Amino acid sequence: MTTFVLIHGAWHGGWCWDRVAPLLRAAGHDVLTPTLTGVSDRAHLLSPQVGLDTHIQDAVSLVEAHDLDDVTLVGHSYGGQVITGVADRIPARISKRIHLDGFIGDGRSAWALQPEEIAHHYETSVHESGFGWLIPPRSLAKLGVTDQADIDWLTPRLTPHPWKAWTDELPLTGAVNDVTPAYVGCVGWMAVFQPFLEAAKEDGWDTVELQTGHEAMVTAPRELADALLGLVDTKE
Repeated sequence: MTTFVLIHGAWHGGWCWDRVAPLLRAAGHDVLTPTLTGVSDRAHLLSPQVGLDTHIQDAVSLVEAHDLDDVTLVGHSYGGQVITGVADRIPARISKRIHLDGFIGDGRSAWALQPEEIAHHYETSVHESGFGWLIPPRSLAKLGVTDQADIDWLTPRLTPHPWKAWTDELPLTGAVNDVTPAYVGCVGWMAVFQPFLEAAKEDGWDTVELQTGHEAMVTAPRELADALLGLVDTKE
C-alpha cells in the first residue's frame, strides 16, 4: 500500500478531494490532503510573499513531519508544479508522481508554461481585480464544470491564489527524474493541458485519459480514483 498526498490546484483547498479520498482509503491506502498556504482554510496566511517555494515547502514539511516513505504524489493543475518541486527535493521518499491535468515542471514558471492567450488573461485579471498580486478564481464553466450542484459546491469554497506562485520559476537539481512519473489527462473540456499529456505519452509515461472537465476530483471522482489506483498498481 502507498500513502497518497493529494495536492490541489489554484483557488482550491484540501477539501476538493473529499469525493476521491474515501475511495482511495477504501482500497487500503493512506491519504493526506493538505491545503497550501494562503488559500481556503489557510487564506488567513495569504500575503504577497507567498509563492511556489512556499507551497513546495508545505508539502515537503508534511511528508517529513509524518516521516512518510513510499509516497504517491498527485498534483492537480498548478499542483503539478508543486509536486515536481517536492519530488526534486525529497526523491527518496517519493515512489511516484502523478500529474492530474496539470503542469509538468521543467524549471519555468507556471505563467510561462501556459498558452499565451490564457497567460494574458490571467495577468490582466491580476491587475484589474487582484490588486496586482492575486489571481481571482477562474470561471467554472471554462473549466468544464456544467452540473449546477457541482458549481454550487465549488463556488463558495474557491479563494484567490497568490500571483507570485505563478510567476516564480522552479529551480530543479534533476533529482525529480529519479521519481517515476505518470499523467492523468482530462479531455472533456477545452483541454488546456493537452500538450503536457502528449509530452508525457512521447516520453513513455503511464497515461490515462478521462472524459471529464478539468475538475475531475469533483465531476468524476470514481473514474479518477480508479485511474490513480491503476497507476499505483503499475508503479513498480
